[in-house]
Amino acid sequence: MTEPRPRRLVVGISGATGIAYGIRVLELARTVGVETHLVVTPAGQQTRAHETDLSARGLAELADVTYRPADIGAAIASGSFPVDGMLVAPCSARTLAAVGYGTGDNLLTRAADVTLKERRRLVLMVRETPLSLTHLRAMTAVTEAGGIVMPPVPAFYLRPATVDELVTHSAARALDLLGIDIGDQPRWGEVSAGHRHQPTPSQPTSTRDGATSDQGPIFGPAPSGAFPS
Repeated sequence: MTEPRPRRLVVGISGATGIAYGIRVLELARTVGVETHLVVTPAGQQTRAHETDLSARGLAELADVTYRPADIGAAIASGSFPVDGMLVAPCSARTLAAVGYGTGDNLLTRAADVTLKERRRLVLMVRETPLSLTHLRAMTAVTEAGGIVMPPVPAFYLRPATVDELVTHSAARALDLLGIDIGDQPRWGEVSAGHRHQPTPSQPTSTRDGATSDQGPIFGPAPSGAFPS
């Protein structure tokens, strides 16, 4: 009997700031046994050098398989190679446009194009702000083609203590969209170990003119029944 293949995810890292998201995606995927296939653009490697202490080899070692961006004949460039989806983290504006308009000019954008044509799940963690009309039109094109545009917007209802918590939560949410449940991640309406937030007692706060107010802390607990937009 043929052994079932492991879950398989293509991860692309392009040249936008926020390579921490791609790194965390690779780390989280490994914890749940997902096989990762990584392609990093030259601009993504520049971002790695600027934003981390990882070497190119160290980044590659976080994945199960790595490819050169110029290797347009790699396995992930074909729809006959079975994968469960693709995540680009971070996704630059240039990569967004290339995916939206199907240029397929390197292995990353070709793999994304294959993901869309095979009707598989594609998630782009677009890192750009403010957005021009060109960016918005490219986002629309990706969405109309079946992709998901997910800017890594931080969730402050977590009451995060570190930037690392914000990065992990955004990476886990992106994996959620691909049907990959990391587990033990804080979710709205649920209590997760290590993320139990007790109500903060109302304390007087100073107003602009020096008087006090008993409205309580700005970042107090969310009201019961509320849901973040």
